[in-house]
Amino acid sequence: MKRRTITAVFAAMMITAQAQTDSTAKVPFSGMDLSWINGQNRQQNYPLVLTDKKTGETILTGVAYLDAYYNYNFNNPKDKTHTNSSAIGRHNEFTLNMASLGVETNYKNVIGRLWLQFGQMGSIVQDGDGSVLHGRNTSVSNLKYIREAAAGYHFNKWYGVNVEMGIFMSYIGLESYVLNENWNYQRSLVCDFTPFYFTGARLQVYPSKKFKTELWLLNGWQTYNSWNQGIGVGSSNYYRPSENVQLVANFYYGKDTRNSNRIRFHHDNSIVARYYRNAKNTGISQAAFSLNTHYGFQSGDGVTAKQQYMAGTSLANRIWFNKNKLALTLRGDVLTNPGTYLAFTPSPVVPNDYTDAINADPKQKLNLGQFTTTFDVMPNDHVTFRLEYGYRAANVPYFAGPGGTTSPDGWADTPVGNWRPDLRKDESRVTVAVSFRL
Repeated sequence: MKRRTITAVFAAMMITAQAQTDSTAKVPFSGMDLSWINGQNRQQNYPLVLTDKKTGETILTGVAYLDAYYNYNFNNPKDKTHTNSSAIGRHNEFTLNMASLGVETNYKNVIGRLWLQFGQMGSIVQDGDGSVLHGRNTSVSNLKYIREAAAGYHFNKWYGVNVEMGIFMSYIGLESYVLNENWNYQRSLVCDFTPFYFTGARLQVYPSKKFKTELWLLNGWQTYNSWNQGIGVGSSNYYRPSENVQLVANFYYGKDTRNSNRIRFHHDNSIVARYYRNAKNTGISQAAFSLNTHYGFQSGDGVTAKQQYMAGTSLANRIWFNKNKLALTLRGDVLTNPGTYLAFTPSPVVPNDYTDAINADPKQKLNLGQFTTTFDVMPNDHVTFRLEYGYRAANVPYFAGPGGTTSPDGWADTPVGNWRPDLRKDESRVTVAVSFRL
C-alpha cells in the first residue's frame, strides 16, 4: 500500500522460508491472490533470488524498479512545472520519476531491507521535510535516497510476529508510494495529502491467517526527525476474510508543529473488493472497486479541529480484460482542507492568487475534486504501459496556468520583482508512463 506495511516480496520470502524450515508453519494470507488489490504489488514471480544451496532456503531477494513518464498539462505552463502533485512534477517533458534498487531478507528469521531510490519523486516528496532543521547532524541529502531501510526479527508466534526499526513507507493511505502498484498513476487527493514515509519502529502481529495488526512509534508525520520532544504513535489493522475482500483501518496521533504542543490526529480506512473473476476469459477477466476515506485534524495553540481538518474520499472501479493483460480504471475523489495545513504550496512566489484567497477569509476552505481515467497494458508481471487522463478543480486558484509559477520567463534564477504566479482553478492533463519491476 502507500505505502507498504509488508511488501508482497517480503511476504513471499516469509512463506518460502517458513515452508522450507517447517512444513506445518502458519503463514498469514497464504493461498490468497492479492495481486489485484489497489496499492499492492501485482508481481508473483521474483527472478532475483539467492538461495542456500544446501537447504534451498531463500537468503536474499533483489528488487529493481524504474518508472518514467511524459505528461502534458493543457494549461501549458511556460516553466514546465506541473504543480500540486506528489506523483507528477513536469509538463511536456520526458521524466525519470523513480529508479530503485534494493534487497530484502528473512533468512533464519532475521529481517533486513534496503531499497535505494533516485529520480524526481525524491525532490517532490522528501525535499519538503523541514524536520531536518531541528538541530544538527542530519539533512535531507543524508536520507532522501533511501526509499526504505529496516532491520528486525521474525518470531514464529501465531501466524508471525515481526519487530523492526528504520525508515518505512507510510502505512496511512490505500495507495502506494510506488506508482506501479496503484490502479492510477496520479494518486487520489486523499493519498496525495497523507504521508509517504515514516522513521520509527513497528510491531507487526498476525494473530490469525486473515488478520494483521501493527503498532507504530514514529518521529512524526512524514518526517525523518521530530518537530517536538514527543514521539508519535500509530496503529494499522488489516482484515482479509477472503482473497476478494480487504478491510483496513489506520490511525495516527502526534505533535507535528514546530515549537508547539498542537496535536494531530488522523484516521484512514478503506475497503477493496473484487466482485467478478474469470482469469482465463479473453473478455472481462476480473473487476473490483476500492473506497478510501480519511479524516484528520489539528488542535491546540490557538486552533480547533473545526478550523483545521482534512476530510476526503476516493472511489475507483477497475475492470481487467484479456486474461488480466489490459485494465481500465475510473476514479473520482473529493477533499476539503480548512486551514490548508496539509495543502501543497502552488508557488514559492508570494503573494499570489492562492495566498490572497486563503488570507482574505479566515474561514476559507480549500475544496478539491478530481476525476481520473487510466488504461493499462500489462504483457506480464514485470512491465506496465499506462495512458491516463486527469482533471482537477479547486474553489480557489490552485493550479499552474500558462504563465507558470516560477518567474516571468519560467527560470528559477530569474528575479521575480512584482511578478505574480499564474494560478487557475482547474487543469486537465494526459500522462503516458512505463514502468518495470523485477
